Amino acid sequence: MTFTPEFTVDKVRAQFNALHQTHNDLPVTFFDGPGGSQVPESVLEAMVSYLGHYNSNLGASYFSSQLTTQLVTDARNACQALLNAQSADSIIFGANMTSLTFALSRAISRDWQAGDEIVVTALDHYANVSSWQQAAEDKSALVHQAPIIPNDGSLDVEALLNLINSNTRLVALTLASNTTGSIVEVAPVIEAAKRVGAQVYIDAVHYAPHHLIDVQALGCDFLVCSAYKFFGPHFGIGYVAPKWVQTLRPYKVEPAPELGPARFETGTQSFEALAGLVATIEYLAQWGTQGEDLRTRLVESYAYYNQYETALSEYFLAKLKLLKGVRLLGRLDADCAVRTATFALTFDRISTKEVASALGQLNLCVGSGHFYALGLVRQLGIEADGVLRVGLMHYNTKQEIDRLFIALQRLLHL
Repeated sequence: MTFTPEFTVDKVRAQFNALHQTHNDLPVTFFDGPGGSQVPESVLEAMVSYLGHYNSNLGASYFSSQLTTQLVTDARNACQALLNAQSADSIIFGANMTSLTFALSRAISRDWQAGDEIVVTALDHYANVSSWQQAAEDKSALVHQAPIIPNDGSLDVEALLNLINSNTRLVALTLASNTTGSIVEVAPVIEAAKRVGAQVYIDAVHYAPHHLIDVQALGCDFLVCSAYKFFGPHFGIGYVAPKWVQTLRPYKVEPAPELGPARFETGTQSFEALAGLVATIEYLAQWGTQGEDLRTRLVESYAYYNQYETALSEYFLAKLKLLKGVRLLGRLDADCAVRTATFALTFDRISTKEVASALGQLNLCVGSGHFYALGLVRQLGIEADGVLRVGLMHYNTKQEIDRLFIALQRLLHL
């Protein structure tokens, strides 16, 4: 696919006020997308408009309450399109992915018992590890952790498959590493889990900004992501497969709904975030053919994001090859099918924290540390220093990458 005249990075960037600011008389460049993306003006306007005109709760007969009720429906429908869920009733909301996962883990593990086995991975953010470790501990179940492949920062899928057996109750894994950017081939894992009757819980937080999710094609039981990673507000989204929407028994307040997705949603939701979420998904779909349904427009738009981000990755990796004293923990392939435009770096003669601090003084916004991928940094023996993470989004440019590498060359005295 080639870019249409409508899709240009300049037109993307024009929608983000944050990308055009200066700080201490220097331009600002955000390379911290995996920690939280910037937010377009349309999303901010939707949130302010809701709070400024319609702020209310559900269940009343007056206009703003009715609008709020419709907003919840609209948000479920928009997320159904985003995830390609069979039904909007499979969409649940929460404060963030971590909170949703802890809550769901309690409902999912209600019937676990001693001798049951759970499989997690060393590649995952620990929101998708600690929650299952603690649920398993409560039920005296066993937890096995699949390792990574050290030389390319990807999941050892074969090792994971060998951990699945007739005692396995659940497999929890990520679609893409929030640290190395490696995309996981989950199809064989889901197939193996299904053969033994185990459930599959997928963390799609890092995957969602870069690739369009299709839960029906995946065949997973549960999937979670966070809107603030894909240009939206701080809010969590979950998918519960139709067979589990009514059969799971969530912990909830007694008068709360007994039917449908609301039975999983504790307390009053952030309705302003839901307004922003609807606007976020429309932002993501904007490059699709007008007049088509939302899912079709999302498919078309994400094709552009994939092509553009692959080009950014190619450019970044080419620049990195010229830089001495730096090691990439991740795949050398720029193809968006195997990695996101997220890069984990370590340095021979300087700590990642020092590099991040020096770049921060230049408004080159990157992070350093373990990024909650504790299994990964522990297996690699770099827990103390972690990595420098450079995360590119479809609003970043080659010129920004140039600026980063000029700064790195000066910092490393090359």
